[in-house]
Amino acid sequence: MTRNIQQTSSLPCRPRDVRDVRDVRPSVLSRAQLRACGVSPARAAARCGADGPWQRTLPGVYVLHRRPLTADERLRAALLYAGRPPAPGRRGAPGGDPGAGYGGAVVTGFAALALRGFAVVPPPGEWSGIDVLVPRARRSRPVGYVRPVRSATLPPPGWVRGLPVAPVERALADAVAGLRAPSAVRRLLVGAVRGGHCEPGAAVDELGRIGLLDRPPVARAVDALLTEDRAMAESRLYDLVMEHDLPQPLWNVCLRLPGGPRLGAVDAYWPGRAVAVALVAGGPGRGGPGDGGRHRTEREARWAAHAAEREHLERLGITVVRLAPEGLRDAGGRQAAAVRTALRAAADREPAARVVVLPR
Repeated sequence: MTRNIQQTSSLPCRPRDVRDVRDVRPSVLSRAQLRACGVSPARAAARCGADGPWQRTLPGVYVLHRRPLTADERLRAALLYAGRPPAPGRRGAPGGDPGAGYGGAVVTGFAALALRGFAVVPPPGEWSGIDVLVPRARRSRPVGYVRPVRSATLPPPGWVRGLPVAPVERALADAVAGLRAPSAVRRLLVGAVRGGHCEPGAAVDELGRIGLLDRPPVARAVDALLTEDRAMAESRLYDLVMEHDLPQPLWNVCLRLPGGPRLGAVDAYWPGRAVAVALVAGGPGRGGPGDGGRHRTEREARWAAHAAEREHLERLGITVVRLAPEGLRDAGGRQAAAVRTALRAAADREPAARVVVLPR
C-alpha cells in the first residue's frame, strides 16, 4: 500500500483506515483528497474536534496536526482552498501538469514576491493575507487570510519550494493593486528593479495590462521607475565598453550641425568614426489595452522622436547603434559585437558630415 500521497498524482488513493492518514505527506489536504484516501467528511470533522489531532484551517482544507501552521502550510492551504482541485481519479483531476494539483491556482502579490526573495516585502508569517490567482470562472470567495484574485488568463507559474508562483511582473502588479500610498508603490517598484528581479519596461507593461497606470500613485511611481531604468542602462553601457575593451567614446552628448539645428542626443559617440550608441527602451507596440493613456502617448512620442533622429543622423553618414536596456543585461556580448562591427565598418564608409559635439 502506498504510504505517501502526492498532490499532483493522477491516480486515486486506495482506501485506508483513518488512523493511517496521519502519515500522508504533505500535511495539508483538501476534503476531496481525504475522501480519495477513504476518509469521509464526517470522519475528518471528528478528527478536528476539540480533542482531535487535526484542524480545519479553511473551508474544505485540513491540517493533519494541531500545531500552528508554518508559512508553507498556510500557502498550501490557500492554494487548495482557492483552487479547489478535484480528487485524484475524478473527472478533471490533475494529470501531467504539476499546476493542476492546485486546480490551476497560483500564488501572487506580496506572498509571491516574498517567496522570490524580495527584500522590500515582509517575511512569510507577517502577511495580512495571501493573494491567489484563479480562473475567472472559479467562485472562491475571500475567507480568513486568503484573497482569491480571478483572472481571465493565468500566467504560467514558476515553482518555488514546490509551490506555483506568479511571474515577478504579475505578482508585482497584483501587490501594487492593493497599495494606496505613492511612497509605498514607489518603494516596491524601484526595489524590484534595484534588486534585479525584473526590468522596468516589463513591470510597466504588466501594470498597464491590468489597468493600473491611470491611478495617480502608480503613474507617479512609474515616472521614478523609468528614471531608474535609464540610470541602470547607462551603467551597463559603461561596463560593456570597459569589459569588452571597446575604444572610449564621448559620453552623453548632443550633436548638431555647425551653426545649424540640433540633430539629437546620443549616449555614446566616437567622433573619429562617426558611430553613436542610443539606448532605446521598448517600442511603439508595447503595452496592453489597459495601458495608461499618458504613458502610452509618451512612449510612442519618444519612439517616434528616436526614429526621426536616427534617420537624420544616418543621412549625414553617422551610424547609430540602438541598444535596448534588456539586451545590455541579457546579451552584453552580442551588444558589444554590434558596436565593434559598426566601429570597424566606419573605415570603409564615405566621411560623415561634420557635426558639433556638445555636452548633453
